[in-house]
Amino acid sequence: MNIDKVLDAKGLACPMPIVKTKKAMNELESGQVLEIHTTDKGAKNDLAAWAKSTGHELLKHEEENEVLKFWIKKG
Repeated sequence: MNIDKVLDAKGLACPMPIVKTKKAMNELESGQVLEIHTTDKGAKNDLAAWAKSTGHELLKHEEENEVLKFWIKKG
């Protein structure tokens, strides 16, 4: 997978991971991929719902050492 931008949102509480993700996505071209790192457990549902409602594609997510990682492709 080709990552175009990495967003470090670790330590931020809801809704900041979504706010930062939205800002980062605005800087990408359609089809580019944003990798997000967060420690907010609520982000799993929040980011999936946000991606769906904004026309972006949540490619995958995984958890590694308490850090949630998401890959979202800009629609």
